[in-house]
Amino acid sequence: MSEHKDPHEKYFYFVNNDKYESELPKLTGAQIKARIPNLDPTLQLSLEGHGAHPDRIIGDNEIVSLDDDHGPLRFTLVPPANFG
Repeated sequence: MSEHKDPHEKYFYFVNNDKYESELPKLTGAQIKARIPNLDPTLQLSLEGHGAHPDRIIGDNEIVSLDDDHGPLRFTLVPPANFG
């Protein structure tokens, strides 16, 4: 079995309940947020964890692989957390 991907393969992900697609297997948090219409710039991108992995905030410069064995990644937009 070949491990090479089809160069025309689409990668899918969700932000809130909206489906997005990319021809790139990796995107930064900023690239994902840039696709969201009328995005409130104060919101952060949170990646839903799988299994025992917790949700986590994805920074604008953090690279996320969309080529995931668990199916499309799911993100939510969340307000910045204030602790203290």
